[in-house]
Amino acid sequence: MLTSADLENRVRQHIPQAKVKAMDMTGGGDHWQMTVEAPEFNGLSLVEQHQLIYKALGEWMRREVHALALTTRAVD
Repeated sequence: MLTSADLENRVRQHIPQAKVKAMDMTGGGDHWQMTVEAPEFNGLSLVEQHQLIYKALGEWMRREVHALALTTRAVD
C-alpha cells in the first residue's frame, strides 16, 4: 500500500523544487488528495501542470492510485 511519503518523494524526484503534500482520503492507500507548488509550473496551463504530476507518478496511476484530486500552483 502506498503512503503519503511515497507519493511526495516520487513527485520530488521528477519536480525537484516542488513543495508537495499528499493526504490519503480514505485510509485505503488508493484515494489521494495532493497539493503541489513548484516553480517548474510557471508558464504551464493547469492541464500541463497536472500532466507533470501524472507523469511523475507513472505506473502508480494505472494500478495503485484509483483517484487523485490535485491542486497545483506555480510559484517563484
